[in-house]
Amino acid sequence: MENNFIYSTDELKHHWQGHRGLTRRVIDAFPEKELFSYSIGGMRPFSEMAMELIRIAEAGMEQMANRNLDPSGQLHTGAKPATKAELLDLWDKVSEKADLLWAKMPPARFRETEKAFGEYEGTVISLMQYFFDNEIHHRGQGYVYLRSLGVEPPPFWDRY
Repeated sequence: MENNFIYSTDELKHHWQGHRGLTRRVIDAFPEKELFSYSIGGMRPFSEMAMELIRIAEAGMEQMANRNLDPSGQLHTGAKPATKAELLDLWDKVSEKADLLWAKMPPARFRETEKAFGEYEGTVISLMQYFFDNEIHHRGQGYVYLRSLGVEPPPFWDRY
C-alpha cells in the first residue's frame, strides 16, 4: 500500500508532541489556585480542560494502538490531580505512554476506520487530527485565561 501522507507517522507524532509540550507550558504558567478555580463566562477551569485532554490522549491512543475501546474515555482512574505538580506529572506520564502506543501503530493503521470512544467514526488519522484540534482549542482558552490574569502565556509558535 502506498503511503500518501504529507508527514511520516514519526513526523506527525513529533508535531503532536510539540503541541503537548506547549500545552504543558500553558498549564505550568497558571498560578496554582487559578489553575483549579478560575473561570470566565461559565467555562471550566483550565485544570478540567487539561484533564479532558489527558483522557483523550490516553484513552484515544490506547484505542488507536491496541483497539481497546473505552467508550467512557476514563482510562485514568487514579485520584484527580489536586496540585499543579500532580497535573504536570500526569501530563508527562500520558505523553510518554502516547509515544509508546504510537510506536505500535503501523502506517496502514492510520487509514483504518475506528469509532473513537464508541461514538465518533472516522479514519484513525482523522480522529488523531481531532485530538490535536481539540487540544489547540482548549489551549486557546487557556491563553485567554492567562492574559485575563495578567500572566504572559508562552509563545504560541514555540512548540518544541
